[in-house]
Amino acid sequence: MNLLRALATVSSMTLISRILGFVRDFVIARAFGAGMMTDAFFVAFKLPNLLRRLFAEGAFAQAFVPVLGEYKNKRGEVETRRLVDNVASLLFLALLLVTALGIGGAAVLVYVSAPGFAADGEKFELTITLTRITFPYILFMSLVALAGGVLNTWSRFAVPAFTPVLLNLSFIAMALFAAPYFDPPVLALAWAVFIGGLLQLAFQIPSLKKIGMLPRFSFDWRDEGVRRILKLMAPAALGVSVSQVSLLINTIFASFLAAGSVSWLYYADRLMEFPAGMLGAALGTILLPSLAKCHADQRLDDYSKLLDWGLRLTLLLAAPAALAMAIIAAPLVATLFHHGAFSADDVYRTRDALAAYSLGLVALILIKVLAPGFYARQNIRTPVKIAIVSLIATQLLNLLLIGWLKHAGLALAISLAACLNAGLLYRGLRQHGIYAPQPGWAGFCARLAIALVVFGVALWFGSGETSDWLRWGIGERLLRLAALLGFGIVVYFATLGILGFRLRDFKRSAAS
Repeated sequence: MNLLRALATVSSMTLISRILGFVRDFVIARAFGAGMMTDAFFVAFKLPNLLRRLFAEGAFAQAFVPVLGEYKNKRGEVETRRLVDNVASLLFLALLLVTALGIGGAAVLVYVSAPGFAADGEKFELTITLTRITFPYILFMSLVALAGGVLNTWSRFAVPAFTPVLLNLSFIAMALFAAPYFDPPVLALAWAVFIGGLLQLAFQIPSLKKIGMLPRFSFDWRDEGVRRILKLMAPAALGVSVSQVSLLINTIFASFLAAGSVSWLYYADRLMEFPAGMLGAALGTILLPSLAKCHADQRLDDYSKLLDWGLRLTLLLAAPAALAMAIIAAPLVATLFHHGAFSADDVYRTRDALAAYSLGLVALILIKVLAPGFYARQNIRTPVKIAIVSLIATQLLNLLLIGWLKHAGLALAISLAACLNAGLLYRGLRQHGIYAPQPGWAGFCARLAIALVVFGVALWFGSGETSDWLRWGIGERLLRLAALLGFGIVVYFATLGILGFRLRDFKRSAAS
C-alpha cells in the first residue's frame, strides 16, 4: 500500500470527524457558552478521555501493535489469533474493574483533578454526577483501540479512522434534541459520551469478523505475548502521553483561575487537535505497523527512511497549520464559537490560549512520528526518561507563567515542553543510530521557510481586524474564513510548486 495514499485515507476520515467535532463544539458553545456547567462537563469528560489517551490510544496501542505485527509476520494465524483473544479478554476484565472503581470513587477523582471546584458545592456535585455517567467511556474506547490496532495491522485504516465520527454525531444529536429533557440540561452531554463510546465499539465488530480476528474470551495472562505487552504498557503510558498528563495538571491550575478558564483552554485545545489529529495521529497510525515490520525483518535502512519521510511530511504540512493558528486565531475562534452564550470576551480569552498552543503544534505532531521510532523497536527506557523531563519542565513553566499570562500561560507551558520533548526524542534517535537524515535537508528547509513567509504574509494582510469578525454574522464569517484559508492554501502550495516541490517526491510504499 502507498503510505501517502494511506495517509490521505486516514486524514480524510479524520477530517470528517474534526468537522463534525467543530459542529459539535458550535452546538455546545451556542447552547451552554463558557461557564459553570461547561466547566463541570469538560472536567468530567477529561478524566475518562485522559485515560483513553493514556492507556487506550497511548500505552496500549504503542505496546500492542509492534507485538501483534511480529506475531502476524513471523508466527502465523493461529498464534496471532490466540494473542488477540488473550489480550482482549484481559483488557476487558481490567477495564471493567477500573470503570467500577471510577464510578464509585468519582468524588475523589473530581477533587484531585479540579480541587478549585470544592469551594462551590453545586459545581462540585454536578461534576461528580457527570463523571459517573461518562466514566464507562474508557471501557468502550479501550476496546475500540484494540480493534483499531488489529485493523491497522491488517492495513484496514479507514474503519478505525472513521469511528470517531460516531461520538460527534452522538454529541450533536443529544445537545440539539435531548438537552431540554434533562435537568440540568448538561446531563445530555454526559449521556452523549456514553452512547458515542458504545456506538464506536459496535461499528468495528463487523470489520473484525471479516478478517477473522473478532476476539473470543480466553483468559491466559501467562501467555508470552500478553506478558510482553503488559511489560511495555506501563512506561509507554508516560512516554507517549505526557502532553495529556500535562493537560490534566493544567486543569487543576485552571480550576483556581477565573470562571471559564477551563472552557477557554478546552476550546483552544479542540482547535489545536484539528491539525494534530489529521496529521499527527494519522502519521503515527500508518507508520507504526510499517516500522514494526522493518524492525522484525532487520531492514534498518528502510526503517530510517520511513522516519525521514514522516519528519519531512510533518514539517511540510504542520508548519503552515501552526502559523495559520497563530496569525488568524481570533477569526477562527470567532467564526466557530462566537454564537449564543459564547461572548466576545470568551473569543479573546480563547484566542490567547490558541496562539500559545500554536507555538508547540509542530512539536506535538513530531512526537507522534518520533516516539514510534522507539516503540516499534520495543525500546521503552529512552522515551520514558524524556517524558519525565518534559513533564517536570511543564510544571515548572506552569508556575512561572500562570501569574503573568493566566490560562494562556498554561497553554504556553504545554507548547514549550512539547518542543523539549520532540527535541530530545530526535536527539535520542540519532544517538542510538536508529535514524540518519537523508540527503537534501538543507535545501528542503530553505525552500520551506520561503513558502511559510509568503503564506504568513498572505494570511496577515487578509485577516483584517478582530472587531470586524465579531461584528459580522455567521454566514459572512464562514465565507470570509473559507476564502482566507483557501487563498492561503493556494498561495502556500503554489509557492512550494515554484520552488520545486512535487507530490511524487513524497510517495512511499508501506513495508511488506
